[in-house]
Amino acid sequence: MSHRDVRLDFNLAMETALGETGLRLSEIEALEAPMKEIHRGLMAMKEVGQLQFYQLPYHEEMAQEVIQSSQKLREKFDTLVVLGIGGSALGSKALISALQGPFWNELPRGNREGASKVIVCDHIDPDSLDQFLSGLDLKTTLFNVISKSGNTLETMSQMMIVADKLKTKLGAEWVRHFVVTTDPVKGVLRELVKEKKMASFAISPGVGGRFSVFSPVGLFPAAMAGVDLEDLLGGARRAEVRCRNEDVWLNPALMLALLHYLMFLKKRNLLVVMPYAESLKPLADWFCQLWAESIGKRFSLKGEAIQTGSTPVAALGPKDQHSQLQLYMEGPADKFILFLLFENFSKVIPIPHAPFNHEAFRHLSNHSLNEVLSSEALATAEALRSEGRPSAKLLIPHRKPYSIGQVLFLLEFVTAAAGGLFEVNPFDQPGVELGKKLAGGLLGKEGLESFRERILLQKPREQFVI
Repeated sequence: MSHRDVRLDFNLAMETALGETGLRLSEIEALEAPMKEIHRGLMAMKEVGQLQFYQLPYHEEMAQEVIQSSQKLREKFDTLVVLGIGGSALGSKALISALQGPFWNELPRGNREGASKVIVCDHIDPDSLDQFLSGLDLKTTLFNVISKSGNTLETMSQMMIVADKLKTKLGAEWVRHFVVTTDPVKGVLRELVKEKKMASFAISPGVGGRFSVFSPVGLFPAAMAGVDLEDLLGGARRAEVRCRNEDVWLNPALMLALLHYLMFLKKRNLLVVMPYAESLKPLADWFCQLWAESIGKRFSLKGEAIQTGSTPVAALGPKDQHSQLQLYMEGPADKFILFLLFENFSKVIPIPHAPFNHEAFRHLSNHSLNEVLSSEALATAEALRSEGRPSAKLLIPHRKPYSIGQVLFLLEFVTAAAGGLFEVNPFDQPGVELGKKLAGGLLGKEGLESFRERILLQKPREQFVI
Protein backbone atom coordinates (compact mmCIF):
# COMPACT_ATOMS: atom_id res chain seq x y z
CA MET A 1 0.00 0.00 0.00
CA SER A 2 1.40 3.39 -0.95
CA HIS A 3 1.22 6.03 1.75
CA ARG A 4 0.67 9.74 1.34
CA ASP A 5 1.78 12.56 3.57
CA VAL A 6 -0.41 14.73 5.73
CA ARG A 7 -0.41 18.24 4.21
CA LEU A 8 -0.90 21.74 5.58
CA ASP A 9 -2.95 24.12 3.42
CA PHE A 10 -2.78 27.67 4.75
CA ASN A 11 -3.98 29.58 1.70
CA LEU A 12 -6.93 31.00 3.64
CA ALA A 13 -4.64 32.49 6.27
CA MET A 14 -2.77 34.63 3.76
CA GLU A 15 -3.22 38.15 2.45
CA THR A 16 -3.74 36.76 -1.06
CA ALA A 17 -7.07 35.26 0.10
CA LEU A 18 -8.11 37.52 2.98
CA GLY A 19 -6.79 40.93 2.05
CA GLU A 20 -5.53 43.13 4.88
CA THR A 21 -6.54 40.72 7.65
CA GLY A 22 -4.35 37.95 6.24
CA LEU A 23 -0.67 37.23 6.78
CA ARG A 24 1.83 38.77 4.43
CA LEU A 25 4.56 36.65 2.92
CA SER A 26 7.11 39.05 4.38
CA GLU A 27 5.86 38.28 7.90
CA ILE A 28 6.62 34.61 7.43
CA GLU A 29 9.99 35.36 5.84
CA ALA A 30 10.94 37.57 8.79
CA LEU A 31 10.61 34.61 11.14
CA GLU A 32 12.38 32.02 9.00
CA ALA A 33 15.80 32.66 10.54
CA PRO A 34 14.56 32.57 14.17
CA MET A 35 12.60 29.42 13.37
CA LYS A 36 15.75 27.75 12.03
CA GLU A 37 17.57 28.59 15.26
CA ILE A 38 14.74 27.14 17.33
CA HIS A 39 14.78 24.00 15.17
CA ARG A 40 18.53 23.60 15.59
CA GLY A 41 18.09 23.95 19.34
CA LEU A 42 15.49 21.19 19.38
CA MET A 43 17.68 18.93 17.29
CA ALA A 44 20.57 19.56 19.67
CA MET A 45 18.30 18.60 22.59
CA LYS A 46 17.39 15.41 20.75
CA GLU A 47 21.04 14.48 20.25
CA VAL A 48 21.77 14.66 23.99
CA GLY A 49 18.59 12.82 24.98
CA GLN A 50 16.60 15.81 26.20
CA LEU A 51 13.77 15.48 23.66
CA GLN A 52 12.61 12.01 24.55
CA PHE A 53 9.12 12.18 23.05
CA TYR A 54 10.82 12.65 19.68
CA GLN A 55 12.45 9.22 19.91
CA LEU A 56 9.39 7.22 21.02
CA PRO A 57 8.33 6.06 17.51
CA TYR A 58 11.69 4.26 17.23
CA HIS A 59 11.38 2.26 20.49
CA GLU A 60 10.66 -1.00 18.68
CA GLU A 61 11.34 -3.27 21.66
CA MET A 62 8.77 -1.34 23.72
CA ALA A 63 6.22 -1.53 20.89
CA GLN A 64 6.66 -5.28 20.52
CA GLU A 65 6.25 -5.76 24.26
CA VAL A 66 2.94 -3.86 24.09
CA ILE A 67 1.75 -5.80 21.04
CA GLN A 68 2.55 -9.22 22.51
CA SER A 69 1.03 -8.41 25.89
CA SER A 70 -2.16 -7.03 24.37
CA GLN A 71 -2.62 -10.09 22.16
CA LYS A 72 -2.62 -12.35 25.21
CA LEU A 73 -4.78 -10.11 27.36
CA ARG A 74 -7.42 -9.57 24.67
CA GLU A 75 -8.16 -13.31 24.79
CA LYS A 76 -9.05 -13.09 28.47
CA PHE A 77 -10.53 -9.62 28.89
CA ASP A 78 -13.40 -8.26 26.82
CA THR A 79 -13.09 -4.77 28.33
CA LEU A 80 -10.15 -2.55 29.24
CA VAL A 81 -10.80 0.40 31.54
CA VAL A 82 -8.11 3.08 31.56
CA LEU A 83 -7.78 4.81 34.92
CA GLY A 84 -5.92 8.03 34.21
CA ILE A 85 -6.43 11.73 33.64
CA GLY A 86 -5.03 14.45 31.40
CA GLY A 87 -2.15 13.16 29.32
CA SER A 88 -2.75 9.68 30.72
CA ALA A 89 -6.20 9.60 29.14
CA LEU A 90 -6.55 11.96 26.19
CA GLY A 91 -4.02 10.23 23.92
CA SER A 92 -5.82 6.89 24.22
CA LYS A 93 -9.15 8.55 23.49
CA ALA A 94 -7.69 10.28 20.44
CA LEU A 95 -6.14 7.11 19.01
CA ILE A 96 -9.06 4.76 19.54
CA SER A 97 -11.74 7.17 18.34
CA ALA A 98 -9.75 8.27 15.28
CA LEU A 99 -8.95 4.73 14.18
CA GLN A 100 -11.68 2.46 15.53
CA GLY A 101 -14.48 5.01 15.63
CA PRO A 102 -16.36 6.82 18.38
CA PHE A 103 -18.85 3.94 18.75
CA TRP A 104 -16.28 1.15 19.00
CA ASN A 105 -17.45 0.07 22.43
CA GLU A 106 -21.02 -0.36 21.19
CA LEU A 107 -20.00 -3.08 18.74
CA PRO A 108 -20.44 -6.77 19.65
CA ARG A 109 -17.19 -8.69 20.12
CA GLY A 110 -17.55 -10.43 16.75
CA ASN A 111 -17.59 -7.08 14.96
CA ARG A 112 -14.48 -6.08 16.91
CA GLU A 113 -12.56 -9.07 15.55
CA GLY A 114 -11.68 -10.22 19.05
CA ALA A 115 -10.34 -6.85 20.20
CA SER A 116 -11.44 -5.38 23.52
CA LYS A 117 -13.71 -2.51 24.35
CA VAL A 118 -11.63 0.34 25.76
CA ILE A 119 -13.24 2.81 28.15
CA VAL A 120 -11.20 5.76 29.41
CA CYS A 121 -12.41 6.72 32.88
CA ASP A 122 -10.94 10.16 33.50
CA HIS A 123 -13.35 11.50 36.10
CA ILE A 124 -14.11 11.07 39.81
CA ASP A 125 -17.70 12.30 39.86
CA PRO A 126 -19.12 9.90 42.51
CA ASP A 127 -22.53 9.40 40.89
CA SER A 128 -21.11 8.77 37.44
CA LEU A 129 -18.31 6.51 38.68
CA ASP A 130 -20.70 4.42 40.75
CA GLN A 131 -23.04 3.98 37.79
CA PHE A 132 -20.12 3.13 35.50
CA LEU A 133 -18.56 0.53 37.79
CA SER A 134 -21.91 -1.11 38.53
CA GLY A 135 -22.33 -1.86 34.83
CA LEU A 136 -19.01 -3.69 34.43
CA ASP A 137 -18.51 -7.45 34.43
CA LEU A 138 -15.44 -7.43 36.67
CA LYS A 139 -14.49 -10.99 35.69
CA THR A 140 -13.84 -9.92 32.11
CA THR A 141 -12.56 -6.40 32.79
CA LEU A 142 -8.91 -5.34 32.92
CA PHE A 143 -7.88 -2.01 34.48
CA ASN A 144 -4.91 -0.03 33.18
CA VAL A 145 -3.75 2.38 35.90
CA ILE A 146 -1.64 5.18 34.40
CA SER A 147 0.37 7.60 36.53
CA LYS A 148 4.07 8.25 36.10
CA SER A 149 4.50 9.59 39.62
CA GLY A 150 1.96 7.36 41.32
CA ASN A 151 0.74 10.48 43.13
CA THR A 152 -2.08 11.47 40.80
CA LEU A 153 -4.91 12.17 43.23
CA GLU A 154 -7.78 11.23 40.95
CA THR A 155 -6.18 8.08 39.53
CA MET A 156 -5.06 6.69 42.86
CA SER A 157 -8.53 7.30 44.31
CA GLN A 158 -10.04 5.36 41.40
CA MET A 159 -7.53 2.53 41.80
CA MET A 160 -8.26 2.10 45.51
CA ILE A 161 -12.01 1.92 44.89
CA VAL A 162 -11.63 -0.54 42.00
CA ALA A 163 -9.13 -2.72 43.87
CA ASP A 164 -11.55 -3.03 46.78
CA LYS A 165 -14.39 -4.09 44.46
CA LEU A 166 -12.17 -6.58 42.65
CA LYS A 167 -10.88 -8.13 45.87
CA THR A 168 -14.44 -8.51 47.19
CA LYS A 169 -15.61 -10.10 43.94
CA LEU A 170 -12.59 -12.16 42.87
CA GLY A 171 -10.47 -12.74 45.97
CA ALA A 172 -6.73 -13.20 45.43
CA GLU A 173 -7.13 -12.98 41.65
CA TRP A 174 -7.81 -9.24 41.86
CA VAL A 175 -4.19 -8.32 41.10
CA ARG A 176 -4.42 -10.09 37.71
CA HIS A 177 -6.98 -7.50 36.66
CA PHE A 178 -4.51 -4.61 36.80
CA VAL A 179 -1.86 -3.45 34.36
CA VAL A 180 0.11 -0.51 35.72
CA THR A 181 1.86 2.07 33.54
CA THR A 182 4.28 4.12 35.61
CA ASP A 183 7.90 5.19 36.16
CA PRO A 184 10.35 2.35 35.46
CA VAL A 185 12.12 2.45 38.83
CA LYS A 186 10.56 4.78 41.40
CA GLY A 187 7.24 5.86 42.86
CA VAL A 188 4.55 4.16 44.90
CA LEU A 189 3.02 2.42 41.87
CA ARG A 190 6.33 0.83 40.94
CA GLU A 191 6.64 -0.36 44.55
CA LEU A 192 3.13 -1.79 44.33
CA VAL A 193 3.95 -3.58 41.08
CA LYS A 194 6.91 -5.29 42.73
CA GLU A 195 5.03 -6.14 45.92
CA LYS A 196 1.91 -7.54 44.25
CA LYS A 197 3.65 -8.86 41.12
CA MET A 198 1.33 -6.88 38.84
CA ALA A 199 1.78 -6.61 35.09
CA SER A 200 3.27 -3.26 34.13
CA PHE A 201 4.74 -0.99 31.49
CA ALA A 202 7.30 1.77 31.95
CA ILE A 203 6.99 5.44 31.08
CA SER A 204 10.34 7.04 30.32
CA PRO A 205 11.05 9.62 33.06
CA GLY A 206 11.82 12.26 30.41
CA VAL A 207 8.43 11.98 28.66
CA GLY A 208 5.71 14.27 29.98
CA GLY A 209 2.15 12.98 30.08
CA ARG A 210 0.88 15.16 27.26
CA PHE A 211 3.74 13.99 25.00
CA SER A 212 3.27 10.30 25.89
CA VAL A 213 0.86 9.09 23.20
CA PHE A 214 3.58 7.00 21.48
CA SER A 215 4.61 5.39 24.77
CA PRO A 216 2.70 2.54 26.47
CA VAL A 217 0.42 5.24 27.88
CA GLY A 218 -1.29 5.53 24.51
CA LEU A 219 -0.09 2.40 22.73
CA PHE A 220 -1.33 -0.27 25.17
CA PRO A 221 -4.99 0.85 25.20
CA ALA A 222 -4.84 1.30 21.41
CA ALA A 223 -3.42 -2.20 20.96
CA MET A 224 -6.14 -3.65 23.19
CA ALA A 225 -8.65 -2.02 20.82
CA GLY A 226 -6.98 -3.67 17.83
CA VAL A 227 -5.08 -0.68 16.42
CA ASP A 228 -2.15 -1.64 14.15
CA LEU A 229 0.74 -0.19 16.16
CA GLU A 230 3.39 -0.91 13.55
CA ASP A 231 1.52 1.13 10.93
CA LEU A 232 0.81 3.88 13.47
CA LEU A 233 4.46 4.17 14.46
CA GLY A 234 5.46 3.99 10.80
CA GLY A 235 3.41 7.13 10.21
CA ALA A 236 4.99 8.82 13.22
CA ARG A 237 8.46 7.97 11.90
CA ARG A 238 7.55 9.44 8.52
CA ALA A 239 6.49 12.66 10.25
CA GLU A 240 9.74 12.66 12.24
CA VAL A 241 11.75 12.54 9.02
CA ARG A 242 9.86 15.58 7.74
CA CYS A 243 10.37 17.36 11.06
CA ARG A 244 14.15 17.10 10.72
CA ASN A 245 14.05 19.73 7.97
CA GLU A 246 14.77 23.25 9.22
CA ASP A 247 13.15 24.88 6.18
CA VAL A 248 9.66 26.08 7.13
CA TRP A 249 8.52 25.62 3.52
CA LEU A 250 9.38 21.91 3.68
CA ASN A 251 8.40 21.20 7.28
CA PRO A 252 4.65 21.55 7.93
CA ALA A 253 5.13 21.40 11.71
CA LEU A 254 7.45 24.42 11.71
CA MET A 255 5.12 26.32 9.40
CA LEU A 256 2.08 25.61 11.55
CA ALA A 257 3.95 26.69 14.69
CA LEU A 258 4.91 29.88 12.90
CA LEU A 259 1.31 30.50 11.78
CA HIS A 260 -0.02 30.08 15.31
CA TYR A 261 2.54 32.55 16.62
CA LEU A 262 1.92 35.15 13.92
CA MET A 263 -1.82 34.94 14.53
CA PHE A 264 -1.17 35.46 18.24
CA LEU A 265 0.83 38.60 17.44
CA LYS A 266 -2.18 39.83 15.47
CA LYS A 267 -4.35 39.42 18.61
CA ARG A 268 -5.95 36.24 17.30
CA ASN A 269 -5.29 34.51 20.58
CA LEU A 270 -8.00 31.85 20.31
CA LEU A 271 -6.89 28.75 18.42
CA VAL A 272 -9.96 26.79 17.30
CA VAL A 273 -9.26 23.18 16.29
CA MET A 274 -12.24 22.01 14.22
CA PRO A 275 -12.28 18.50 12.75
CA TYR A 276 -14.91 17.52 10.21
CA ALA A 277 -15.19 13.94 11.45
CA GLU A 278 -16.87 12.70 14.61
CA SER A 279 -13.96 10.34 15.16
CA LEU A 280 -11.43 13.20 15.34
CA LYS A 281 -13.08 15.20 18.14
CA PRO A 282 -11.03 13.46 20.89
CA LEU A 283 -7.89 14.25 18.88
CA ALA A 284 -8.85 17.93 18.99
CA ASP A 285 -9.32 17.60 22.77
CA TRP A 286 -5.89 15.94 23.04
CA PHE A 287 -4.25 18.80 21.14
CA CYS A 288 -5.98 21.40 23.31
CA GLN A 289 -4.33 19.94 26.41
CA LEU A 290 -0.99 19.60 24.63
CA TRP A 291 -1.07 23.23 23.52
CA ALA A 292 -2.54 24.80 26.67
CA GLU A 293 -0.13 23.16 29.14
CA SER A 294 2.87 23.66 26.89
CA ILE A 295 2.43 27.26 25.71
CA GLY A 296 0.41 28.99 28.45
CA LYS A 297 3.14 30.23 30.79
CA ARG A 298 3.71 33.09 33.20
CA PHE A 299 7.48 33.27 32.80
CA SER A 300 9.71 33.35 29.74
CA LEU A 301 12.85 31.29 29.30
CA LYS A 302 14.72 34.33 30.69
CA GLY A 303 12.60 34.35 33.84
CA GLU A 304 10.65 37.45 32.83
CA ALA A 305 6.93 37.66 33.66
CA ILE A 306 5.12 37.58 30.28
CA GLN A 307 1.83 35.66 30.88
CA THR A 308 1.69 34.42 27.31
CA GLY A 309 -0.10 31.81 25.26
CA SER A 310 -3.06 31.41 22.92
CA THR A 311 -6.15 29.58 24.14
CA PRO A 312 -7.12 26.36 22.31
CA VAL A 313 -10.79 25.58 21.71
CA ALA A 314 -12.09 22.25 20.38
CA ALA A 315 -15.01 22.48 17.97
CA LEU A 316 -16.62 19.87 15.71
CA GLY A 317 -18.01 20.28 12.24
CA PRO A 318 -20.70 20.31 11.16
CA LYS A 319 -22.25 20.26 14.67
CA ASP A 320 -20.63 23.50 15.76
CA GLN A 321 -21.67 25.28 12.60
CA HIS A 322 -25.00 25.28 14.41
CA SER A 323 -23.64 26.50 17.74
CA GLN A 324 -20.26 28.27 17.63
CA LEU A 325 -19.88 29.43 14.02
CA GLN A 326 -22.04 32.54 14.47
CA LEU A 327 -19.50 33.80 17.00
CA TYR A 328 -16.57 32.91 14.75
CA MET A 329 -18.15 34.72 11.81
CA GLU A 330 -19.38 37.92 13.39
CA GLY A 331 -17.94 38.05 16.91
CA PRO A 332 -14.53 39.37 17.97
CA ALA A 333 -11.80 38.95 15.34
CA ASP A 334 -9.63 37.02 17.78
CA LYS A 335 -9.70 33.49 16.35
CA PHE A 336 -7.62 31.34 14.02
CA ILE A 337 -9.37 28.18 12.83
CA LEU A 338 -7.46 24.96 12.13
CA PHE A 339 -9.62 22.45 10.25
CA LEU A 340 -8.75 18.74 10.48
CA LEU A 341 -10.04 17.08 7.31
CA PHE A 342 -9.97 13.50 6.07
CA GLU A 343 -9.44 13.43 2.31
CA ASN A 344 -10.86 9.89 2.25
CA PHE A 345 -13.14 8.10 4.71
CA SER A 346 -13.20 4.34 5.14
CA LYS A 347 -16.80 4.19 3.91
CA VAL A 348 -18.76 5.88 1.14
CA ILE A 349 -22.49 6.20 1.87
CA PRO A 350 -24.63 7.27 -1.11
CA ILE A 351 -27.85 9.16 -0.37
CA PRO A 352 -30.80 7.31 -1.97
CA HIS A 353 -33.71 9.16 -3.51
CA ALA A 354 -36.37 6.73 -2.26
CA PRO A 355 -38.58 6.69 -0.29
CA PHE A 356 -38.93 10.49 -0.45
CA ASN A 357 -39.80 10.99 -4.09
CA HIS A 358 -39.86 14.76 -3.72
CA GLU A 359 -38.21 17.47 -5.78
CA ALA A 360 -36.86 19.18 -2.66
CA PHE A 361 -34.55 16.24 -1.97
CA ARG A 362 -33.45 15.55 -5.54
CA HIS A 363 -30.14 17.43 -5.29
CA LEU A 364 -29.11 15.34 -2.28
CA SER A 365 -29.79 11.98 -3.92
CA ASN A 366 -27.15 12.73 -6.54
CA HIS A 367 -24.45 12.74 -3.88
CA SER A 368 -22.97 10.76 -1.00
CA LEU A 369 -22.85 11.63 2.69
CA ASN A 370 -19.10 12.05 2.18
CA GLU A 371 -19.73 14.81 -0.37
CA VAL A 372 -22.18 16.56 1.95
CA LEU A 373 -19.59 16.64 4.76
CA SER A 374 -16.81 17.80 2.44
CA SER A 375 -19.04 20.52 0.99
CA GLU A 376 -19.91 21.80 4.46
CA ALA A 377 -16.23 22.01 5.43
CA LEU A 378 -15.33 23.89 2.26
CA ALA A 379 -18.35 26.16 2.65
CA THR A 380 -17.46 27.01 6.26
CA ALA A 381 -13.89 27.88 5.30
CA GLU A 382 -15.13 30.10 2.46
CA ALA A 383 -17.71 31.80 4.68
CA LEU A 384 -14.97 32.61 7.19
CA ARG A 385 -12.74 33.90 4.40
CA SER A 386 -15.48 36.19 3.15
CA GLU A 387 -15.54 37.83 6.60
CA GLY A 388 -11.76 38.15 6.74
CA ARG A 389 -11.44 35.34 9.31
CA PRO A 390 -8.26 33.26 8.81
CA SER A 391 -8.12 29.48 8.72
CA ALA A 392 -5.87 26.62 7.68
CA LYS A 393 -6.47 22.96 6.86
CA LEU A 394 -4.57 19.90 7.99
CA LEU A 395 -5.35 17.44 5.19
CA ILE A 396 -5.28 13.81 6.36
CA PRO A 397 -5.07 11.33 3.45
CA HIS A 398 -7.16 8.56 5.01
CA ARG A 399 -8.49 7.20 8.28
CA LYS A 400 -5.70 4.74 8.86
CA PRO A 401 -2.98 4.35 11.51
CA TYR A 402 -0.21 5.64 9.23
CA SER A 403 -2.00 8.96 8.72
CA ILE A 404 -3.00 9.39 12.36
CA GLY A 405 0.56 8.59 13.44
CA GLN A 406 1.73 11.46 11.24
CA VAL A 407 -0.86 13.89 12.60
CA LEU A 408 -0.08 13.19 16.26
CA PHE A 409 3.68 13.46 15.84
CA LEU A 410 3.43 16.62 13.73
CA LEU A 411 1.23 18.31 16.33
CA GLU A 412 3.66 17.37 19.10
CA PHE A 413 6.50 18.94 17.15
CA VAL A 414 4.36 21.99 16.31
CA THR A 415 3.96 22.54 20.04
CA ALA A 416 7.64 22.06 20.86
CA ALA A 417 8.67 24.48 18.11
CA ALA A 418 6.04 27.05 19.10
CA GLY A 419 7.53 27.08 22.59
CA GLY A 420 10.65 28.64 21.11
CA LEU A 421 8.68 31.37 19.34
CA PHE A 422 6.69 32.18 22.47
CA GLU A 423 9.99 32.03 24.43
CA VAL A 424 8.65 29.56 27.00
CA ASN A 425 9.51 26.05 28.15
CA PRO A 426 6.93 23.80 26.44
CA PHE A 427 7.83 20.80 28.60
CA ASP A 428 6.88 21.96 32.10
CA GLN A 429 3.54 22.83 33.72
CA PRO A 430 4.19 24.83 36.91
CA GLY A 431 0.72 26.37 36.82
CA VAL A 432 -1.04 23.10 37.66
CA GLU A 433 1.19 22.13 40.58
CA LEU A 434 -0.32 24.58 43.08
CA GLY A 435 -3.82 23.16 42.67
CA LYS A 436 -2.48 19.65 43.29
CA LYS A 437 -0.78 20.75 46.51
CA LEU A 438 -3.84 22.61 47.75
CA ALA A 439 -6.08 19.59 47.14
CA GLY A 440 -3.57 17.26 48.78
CA GLY A 441 -3.38 19.57 51.78
CA LEU A 442 -7.15 19.60 52.21
CA LEU A 443 -7.13 15.80 52.22
CA GLY A 444 -4.45 15.69 54.90
CA LYS A 445 -1.41 14.63 52.88
CA GLU A 446 1.72 14.75 55.00
CA GLY A 447 3.96 17.72 54.30
CA LEU A 448 1.20 19.83 52.73
CA GLU A 449 -0.41 21.14 55.93
CA SER A 450 0.36 24.77 55.07
CA PHE A 451 -1.65 24.47 51.86
CA ARG A 452 -4.66 23.25 53.85
CA GLU A 453 -4.43 26.28 56.13
CA ARG A 454 -4.15 28.56 53.13
CA ILE A 455 -7.62 27.51 51.93
CA LEU A 456 -9.28 27.31 55.34
CA LEU A 457 -8.20 30.88 56.12
CA GLN A 458 -10.06 32.14 53.05
CA LYS A 459 -13.46 32.61 54.67
CA PRO A 460 -16.16 33.74 52.21
CA ARG A 461 -17.96 37.01 52.95
CA GLU A 462 -21.70 36.60 53.31
CA GLN A 463 -22.35 39.70 51.20
CA PHE A 464 -20.92 37.89 48.18
CA VAL A 465 -23.10 34.78 48.60
CA ILE A 466 -26.61 35.16 47.19
